[in-house]
Amino acid sequence: MEKDTSGDDKKVIKVKIRKKKEENTDKTAALFSHSDIKRFVTEFVSSWIRGDITIRFPTAAELSKKNPLAVAFPTDPSVKEELKIKEHYIDLLSICAGIKPATPQEQEKAITDVFKILLMFRSANRIEGKIISNDIEKRVAALEEKTQTTAKLVEQITAFLFKEKKETA
Repeated sequence: MEKDTSGDDKKVIKVKIRKKKEENTDKTAALFSHSDIKRFVTEFVSSWIRGDITIRFPTAAELSKKNPLAVAFPTDPSVKEELKIKEHYIDLLSICAGIKPATPQEQEKAITDVFKILLMFRSANRIEGKIISNDIEKRVAALEEKTQTTAKLVEQITAFLFKEKKETA
């Protein structure tokens, strides 16, 4: 018994390869990416350091209003709380800036915490001044270039308008 194998060679198996639809890598509906938050924090901190904004931290008097025991006890713990808030803020900035040694996870947490503080201070109307973007130098350079180009065009137009006309005989 011999098998006829001549017909087997003619069988073709067709395979369709379908590309998977690209899945949306951003599964969350976050408004801001991590790099956006980092940029906001950088601009906020830079503006504060330059003195473009002023942060009104909660004072001891404001903190004592929230503490009903402050009336009963002669020593006011709210002064310590005021200092703790400021120290915590400076500590977070030190971690963000890399001055204080921290793991990458601690740095990310510090950036997130400073962003939360930014939101909290802004919502409580505790930020005075304007947070200026870090790209201001680029914008100034672009404006200077446009001003120079405009000045050249004005010179060319002025030279053309006041050019002596040749008289034809």
